[in-house]
Amino acid sequence: MKNAFAIFMIFLLIVGFGVFLMKSSENSSGNTVNNGENSGSGNFQKVTLGIKNGNYYPNTVTVEVNKPVRVYLDSSVTGCFRSFTMRDFGIAKNLPTPNDYVEFTPSKTGSFRFACSMGMGTGTLIVK
Repeated sequence: MKNAFAIFMIFLLIVGFGVFLMKSSENSSGNTVNNGENSGSGNFQKVTLGIKNGNYYPNTVTVEVNKPVRVYLDSSVTGCFRSFTMRDFGIAKNLPTPNDYVEFTPSKTGSFRFACSMGMGTGTLIVK
């Protein structure tokens, strides 16, 4: 009886974790996570980040204000670095493959920090 209960609890944890992962990839702040599908007219600023010397590379990126930005993570990016965050724009998304991206439109100028979910990898987005 105790073994059956333990197995049932493990099953519930696995299902709960799966639901959590699915919900975390949904968009709740107007930003888009795309799994390789082509959308729009292609009128966006493409940013592709990799890893070099234990940090995002390039770790300073400049984009234009009021023009959509797509951030991709190339195949060198692994681990927690695939969980891309940019708090000033409400972005906290896991990008599991190099084809996945997050899209947003910066509506204000300035310098904004981006990081992995654990804050180990960081960088700066400069919006002009």
